[in-house]
Amino acid sequence: MASSNIVDMDPDVARRLFEEGATLVLLDVPLGTELGIDCKSWQVGPRFKGVKMIPPGLHFLHYCSANSPSCGGEIGPKTGLFVTLKPKDILLARWDPKEEDLDFSPSQDEEEVSRIRANLQDLDPHLGPYPYEVIRKWVSLTDRLSEEVAKNLQPLSGRICAFSDVIPEVQLTHTKDRVEQPRNDTACQSMKEGLEKLPRMKPREGTEFRFSVIPEKKYPAGATPEQITQCSLDQSYTLESVLEKNHQLQPLNLLGEMQFAFVCFLIGNVYECFEHWKSLLSLLCRSEEAMRKRKELYLGLIGVLYHQLGEIPPDFFVDIVSQSNFLTSTLQDLFQFASGPGVDGTLRKRAEKFKAHLTKKFRWDFDADLDDYAPVVVELPEGVTVD
Repeated sequence: MASSNIVDMDPDVARRLFEEGATLVLLDVPLGTELGIDCKSWQVGPRFKGVKMIPPGLHFLHYCSANSPSCGGEIGPKTGLFVTLKPKDILLARWDPKEEDLDFSPSQDEEEVSRIRANLQDLDPHLGPYPYEVIRKWVSLTDRLSEEVAKNLQPLSGRICAFSDVIPEVQLTHTKDRVEQPRNDTACQSMKEGLEKLPRMKPREGTEFRFSVIPEKKYPAGATPEQITQCSLDQSYTLESVLEKNHQLQPLNLLGEMQFAFVCFLIGNVYECFEHWKSLLSLLCRSEEAMRKRKELYLGLIGVLYHQLGEIPPDFFVDIVSQSNFLTSTLQDLFQFASGPGVDGTLRKRAEKFKAHLTKKFRWDFDADLDDYAPVVVELPEGVTVD
């Protein structure tokens, strides 16, 4: 584990970073484990005992356990957690081979931490330097994400796992309960039948993300048909409901929630977080009245999207079934509303520049007719049917 830019760093700067930066001491991590911090990862070598010179602030530690080379060397699913570090902090953890996870309880042992601090110089050759070549990218992806927001959103378990830890909704503890369940030892005639035979699962308690819930009912109680239609076209009512319930004191924390979800998807490989990011983006882009009222929120949104969209291939958002592009159709609404009456001039100009940037960089056409994004009708060969 090494970082090329540290080799060329001024010795005085490196010394100051070593003295002022935080240190992650990670003991007994198995050889071959894939481990990273923020936007960089490595395979653990035989001498590895942690990461040094970490800038203060919020960071995302992530790792994948690995089988030994003699057992195939397969890499397991990724686990991550957000940690907030202060100058000169030492965070201590040991690898738990039974759980295949890092155990941070040693950090509560003040005597042990003091011993590590006293011997930090001796430990130095075993500590990999923080990858400063990615610090600018990391800050740009998390500048709206505070420690408090990250703590409130991540699971109570403190772990962010690429694969959900799920259990059956119905615990079949008795034989008679299992007898009453659909049999699954016969061939299924359709995909629907097969899905119905599978047990219904739910996340294990404490492993669920605590995201803002976007209500399915997107209009107020007692709304007239006309109001229901209006709330469907302009989702400001739903957006205001989400802000009032989750981010009433700090509405811009919604951008922090978007960044949290994006980082958990991009680095943590959690697809559920990508879906939540899409839902928040869709809600924000389709709230015309809110755009007139909440200038700072939308100026911030454009800044957040500018950095996020630079991290994903442009064709990632294209639906291979319908050939529609989620981003172009969603941002088309944002740019259309931003050019409308009553929108702050600064926001309008920022949106125009962002639209021009995306058009030039990705060659996305935001002025195309929305009908261009309709699903393509495919003629099937004679005799072929789809369930």
